[in-house]
Amino acid sequence: MALVVLAVLAAVAAGTGYFFWPQIYPFIEAELIWRAKKQHWDTYSAGQTLAGTPDLKNLPARLAAQNQKLGDPIFIRVFKREFELEMWMKRGDKFELFATYPICMWSGGLGPKLKQGDKQAPEGFYTVDSSALNPNSAYHRSFNLGFPNAFDRAHDRTGSLLMVHGDCRSIGCYAMTDGVIDEVWSLLTSALDAGQKRVQVQVFPFRMTETNMSRHAANPNIGFWQQLREGHDAFMRDHVPPNVSVCDGRYAIRPGTGVGNGSAPIEAGCPAT
Repeated sequence: MALVVLAVLAAVAAGTGYFFWPQIYPFIEAELIWRAKKQHWDTYSAGQTLAGTPDLKNLPARLAAQNQKLGDPIFIRVFKREFELEMWMKRGDKFELFATYPICMWSGGLGPKLKQGDKQAPEGFYTVDSSALNPNSAYHRSFNLGFPNAFDRAHDRTGSLLMVHGDCRSIGCYAMTDGVIDEVWSLLTSALDAGQKRVQVQVFPFRMTETNMSRHAANPNIGFWQQLREGHDAFMRDHVPPNVSVCDGRYAIRPGTGVGNGSAPIEAGCPAT
């Protein structure tokens, strides 16, 4: 009888945990994020290389191995929860993944930046042009993501100087190690110098899988994240950066084409139907 009672209690506990998992998971995740940030800082402070860093001393050979070259158009994706920045490069009519870099540090938690001083790293769709570059940044090198964009302004979000930079320190930015930002900088500036007007940067809270979306179903940002997923899925389907605009306060996503490279600005305006 005692074993039966224990089995019933275990089943009830498991069922309750499953039912409340969307409410419980964010607390567990916040702790895991804090631990990842501490580990990255400890590794960086000790002068060690972050796990997952590519061979930064061998960029020419890595480019040649993938039939790429400096100056090819690029496209960037950031995944906050996974601490990863992806660099995609155009070959033919499609973009192919060239490298995944560890993000050393970002500040705040999952969710978009809402106002000046909240120390949140932004999420959304942005473009970077030559005016966003700062080779003499106090954080080694930096480029401005362009926050607030048309979507952010439509929702009265405030803030400025939200960057991707080096030095592994963040008060609202995405901070890389100096070696990583040097390589990203080289690929970015070469693409702009070769004629790409803007580089599209998609910034997500996490990998936009069905599992992750379900885990965060109770988050008040889920509606916003579903909009981001549309842009994520459009790129994964076509391997071309989608055309992004802001229509009635929502991101509007249209498929990109093989002749495009993500250079179109992200502006307010509803696509023709």
